Amino acid sequence: MRAVLAERYPGHGILGEEFGLDRPEARFRWVLDPIDGTRAFITGRPIFGTLIGLLDGGHPILGVIDQPITRERWIGVKGRQTAFRGSFGGRIGCRACASLDQAELSCTSPELLGPHRGSWSRLAAVVGRTTWGGDCYAYGLLALGQIDIVAEAGLKLWDWAALMPVIEGAGGRMTDWEGRPLRPDGDGRALALGDPRLLPAVVACLSA
Repeated sequence: MRAVLAERYPGHGILGEEFGLDRPEARFRWVLDPIDGTRAFITGRPIFGTLIGLLDGGHPILGVIDQPITRERWIGVKGRQTAFRGSFGGRIGCRACASLDQAELSCTSPELLGPHRGSWSRLAAVVGRTTWGGDCYAYGLLALGQIDIVAEAGLKLWDWAALMPVIEGAGGRMTDWEGRPLRPDGDGRALALGDPRLLPAVVACLSA
């Protein structure tokens, strides 16, 4: 992945979970996570994915979620509707869900929440249903209208940079747990909403 990008875009920076950062001074920076969902990958569950993001001055402008086993791929570009291709069907578009008691909440693993487990549990107590597992695949499902909220902690830039254009291009929104824009130097708490109207209520739960 790095070799291909370096050949085609020699002036761009590249940041990956492995091998660090090349050309830190570049305005455009590719952000790579070859296997998002390592535990799913090594246990044979097809909910891992490859994440490819592109930043312009620190702001995500392009994102790809690719699941090679199920042959599903989401491509988000800032200002455009997210594109989706999948062998199981499905159409891009987050669903309307203005009430927390009807919402589907997802999180990859409780252990990843660390000291934020209490705040997260307040949200889990008022939603319609909670499911665990998913990694980047859960965000793809949110963009297809299957999930309403993903709230996680401990994320690095390579975990969320590709997700934001996909979610926003499907009509959703990504912020931190305070409702503020995600930043490369943030604390790792990330929130994805299919229906942006949920944001005040979700933030109130997480910050109570």
